[in-house]
Amino acid sequence: MSFEYFIGRRYLRAKSKQSFISLITILSTAGIAVGVMALIVVIAVMTGFESDLKSRILGGQSHIVLMRHGGPFTEYRKILKDVEKVDGVESATPVIYTQVMLRASSRVSGAVLRGIDPESAGQVIKTLDKVSLHNPKVGMGESMDNNVPGIVLGKELANNLGVGIGDTIYLISPRGMISPIGHLPAMKRFKLTGFFESGMYDYDGSFAYINIEQAQKILRMGNSVTGIEIRVDNMYKAREIAQKIVSDLGFPFWARDWMQMNQNLFTALKLEKTVMFIILSLIVLVAAFNVASTLIMMVMEKTRDIAILKAMGATDKSIKKIFVFKGMVIGTVGTILGVILGFVLCTILKHYKIAELTGDIYYFTTKLPVRLEFFDVLIIVSAALVICFFATIYPARQASKLDPVDAIRYG
Repeated sequence: MSFEYFIGRRYLRAKSKQSFISLITILSTAGIAVGVMALIVVIAVMTGFESDLKSRILGGQSHIVLMRHGGPFTEYRKILKDVEKVDGVESATPVIYTQVMLRASSRVSGAVLRGIDPESAGQVIKTLDKVSLHNPKVGMGESMDNNVPGIVLGKELANNLGVGIGDTIYLISPRGMISPIGHLPAMKRFKLTGFFESGMYDYDGSFAYINIEQAQKILRMGNSVTGIEIRVDNMYKAREIAQKIVSDLGFPFWARDWMQMNQNLFTALKLEKTVMFIILSLIVLVAAFNVASTLIMMVMEKTRDIAILKAMGATDKSIKKIFVFKGMVIGTVGTILGVILGFVLCTILKHYKIAELTGDIYYFTTKLPVRLEFFDVLIIVSAALVICFFATIYPARQASKLDPVDAIRYG
């Protein structure tokens, strides 16, 4: 062990002449620990929020949506086969989108109606893998309840309408017919056959699903569909696969991947995470000022010791090392304590419901989503240690500039 580190360790263990300096050292360590802990917890919650939000969004929508310029298209069966042959495509299903009004016995609500193929929709949208959509056979009347087509609603939408399984719901579409008295909206009776719950309030409070054949009848679309939804093996390659599909099919087809459809949301989350990291780093910076103050006062207290060391042949570089070593020990101990406290608090938040979350505000109604990633912890620890290192430079430099003759004479 070099003599710089030996003396630095002695200074750390030795009792200070002024207890006030020892108190500031403890407060500096605690300040760094609190700052690192806050950074770890906030970044872990925001990372977990982003990851959980991503999984919920992808549970309620496809990875890629293929559509055609100019509106619906009829040749979707051939296109489905072509799309499923593309490398990386796991499954595909036709879909119809529109906006409708839903009327129950006493309530009315707007909804986004999606006509789906029950056989293939569950392979693309995981929240629909267990839905049941009753579709009456052609030629049968609707006088009996068993012959009324089925509809599946989001859990929140069903609560808003006040309906349960087996209740009757009237679907009102603006695409009706022209009569002598003007435009009449189309209205059809459905029976609620099930719910879906993606965990996303926006989806669960606005989506309704019916059989694609019933949607074609209500909207008078014949054999057309609005688009094709696609699920891929690797969701992070969705954009490349979408471009490949469009290049194979050519104009007038176009596609959007899940990142483009939710770009504003994820960009905002990334920006918020970066800003929070910068803001909370100021806590560590304030604690680093305390480290600098501690070292400055220690330099004043150890003036005679520094002079004696210099008189014995210690170089300016060696004196710098002694005080940088002490400052970095304070910073490292504080950082380690902060990491430990951060891990403990993240574990508590992950397993216990600390606060009640409102779904229409926070998207979630469960516990805080917490996800601690090694890279985030590494960045936080590195940032804390770098800040502490820069805080030691000025006091260490001042110590190295002391004149041993003056220090011994007046110390």
